Amino acid sequence: MKKLLWILLLVVVAYLAWRWWRGPGEAATADRGQSLFYDRVWVDHLPTSQTDAFDTFAAVTEQPIGVFAHQSQWKGDWELFRYEPRGDGQLEAVFPASKAKSRMSYRAWKCSEKKDFDFCLEISGGKGPKKYYSQRGWEIGTVDGARALESHLAASAR
Repeated sequence: MKKLLWILLLVVVAYLAWRWWRGPGEAATADRGQSLFYDRVWVDHLPTSQTDAFDTFAAVTEQPIGVFAHQSQWKGDWELFRYEPRGDGQLEAVFPASKAKSRMSYRAWKCSEKKDFDFCLEISGGKGPKKYYSQRGWEIGTVDGARALESHLAASAR
């Protein structure tokens, strides 16, 4: 009987050590930033001149459609995609122009690691940089957001 209790105790201790090493449980880490990820403009950096190329990403919930773009003020390339959310932190994307499919994973959070930005986004499985940034007011669907973004990017490019 004592041997069984010692084995049970060892299993419980091993499980608790594994949980501690792994970090918080799934319930605590389930929020991958879905509320920040969608309906917001994301850029890899602010342009420093009219010809400085930068990457843009957005995923709109009104019509499940998104865009990856690489552009300067004068020239650019972009590709739209349709998507289906697969839970917080993932989505399935279909790129009709190239007929490509992709499962993207993301994590968006409030951050201050880069000057002039309030939010960070890490994305994998997409077409572009792995890290993007955004600001308060860059939400899609608000007139103020569109004006703020337009004036800020125009001012940055001068």
